Amino acid sequence: MLWRLKRDRSHSVAQLGWFYLTLCLGCLGIAAVSWSQDAALLMTLALLALGAALVVYSRHAGDGEKIVLQGGQLVIELETAGRTERAAFNREWVRVEPKHGDGSLIEVSGQGRLVRVGRHMRPELRPLLAREIRIALRTC
Repeated sequence: MLWRLKRDRSHSVAQLGWFYLTLCLGCLGIAAVSWSQDAALLMTLALLALGAALVVYSRHAGDGEKIVLQGGQLVIELETAGRTERAAFNREWVRVEPKHGDGSLIEVSGQGRLVRVGRHMRPELRPLLAREIRIALRTC
């Protein structure tokens, strides 16, 4: 069994880059016209702030979670800002919470470790995923 949870993105990183480039060119045109009114510095600072926000967004655009039930193990991989964390659990000893529909993150625990998953899905769907993982652990 395999579950992939990814961010819901409406635009790719490349599309955002082109948007930012177009915005920069437009702002530079406006700044050139208003140079005599000292507005160019303000435009430059605004573009730098927007650029920083886009860099932060693009670092997290590929974030996701991968849950794999394979053989006797439940393996969870969390990718955040290009860094991957991996945790493997023995299927007989793993515990999956929440049991109730409170919308909190799903806690997978066992062998002294705890991993929280479900950041990239709607809170009301998390209990369904937890139930599906528990059923797969019992039946596969």
